[in-house]
Parts: sequence; C-alpha cells; structure tokens
Amino acid sequence: MGNGSLATTGDPLRDPWRPAMREALAQAAAATGTGDVPVGALLLGPGGPAGPVLGRGRNEREATGDPTAHAEVLALREAARQLGSWRLTGCTLVVTLEPCTMCAGASVLARVERVVYGATDPKAGAAGSLWDVVRDRRLNHRPEVIASVLADDCGRLLTDFFRAR
Repeated sequence: MGNGSLATTGDPLRDPWRPAMREALAQAAAATGTGDVPVGALLLGPGGPAGPVLGRGRNEREATGDPTAHAEVLALREAARQLGSWRLTGCTLVVTLEPCTMCAGASVLARVERVVYGATDPKAGAAGSLWDVVRDRRLNHRPEVIASVLADDCGRLLTDFFRAR
C-alpha cells in the first residue's frame, strides 16, 4: 500500500470504510504465494464501519480445490457460523475486488445490508461493472453498494499478481 492509502481523501462515503478495506487487503496479501488470486474479504456485523468482524476470507480455490472458495463466500460462511444464522441482516461485506455473480448472489441471499469493494472487475464484476446482480430490481433484497474504496491499492495487488504469472 502506498502512502496515499493511509490518508483520508475527504470522501465521506468511502473514507469510513478504509480501515476495514485495509484489513481485507491484509487477507488478500496472505494469499500471495498460494497460487490463488489475492482477493480478501471481511464480513462486518451491524454498526457500519465500526461493526465487529464476524468473518474473514481470502481466495482458497487453488489451495483447497473448491470452486466456491472465494474470499466473500468464506467470509459469509464464517459469519453465519458465528451468528448461528444464514441471515446476515445489518452486516456489511467488504472485499478487495468487485464480487462475481456467485459472490454477489450469495450476498443477496444472505441478506447483507451493504457491499463495499475496492477494485472494479470489468470482466466478471456483478456489482455494477459487467452485471448488477446486487441491485437487480427483480430481487427481493438489494444491498447498498459502495465502490472504489482504496481501489488503487486493491488493483495494484491484483496487477502485481497477474504480472508475475
């Protein structure tokens, strides 16, 4: 992370989420060297940016051979275990990369209140880039979306990973 990631930007929508995104970035960085794409996620309990961390995840598809082992899904599963319920009402999913269709769908089905992400994914993003699963009016639940939190830092981690491959 560069020095710019530590200072606030004066953006009242995104700035409160920067500490949680830094923690998600630490989860993503922990995937470095495993062969998995470095994506990290947190599931925060009710309370907005100050909510307790109920779940953490990083991509583990290569490590586990599980095609559903995306960072978001792992964070959602851990939080559901902690709460003893699949309903994650009032919770926030914080993830370094825009969720794919599977993860966006899981967020909707888990009833998360909000999805906060860093880098956009124009090839597979389902929270506004390629698709907009989370805000599809045909669904009975639509989480709020806050995009581009520490987007440069999140994108740099991915770019470095793919460049090295």
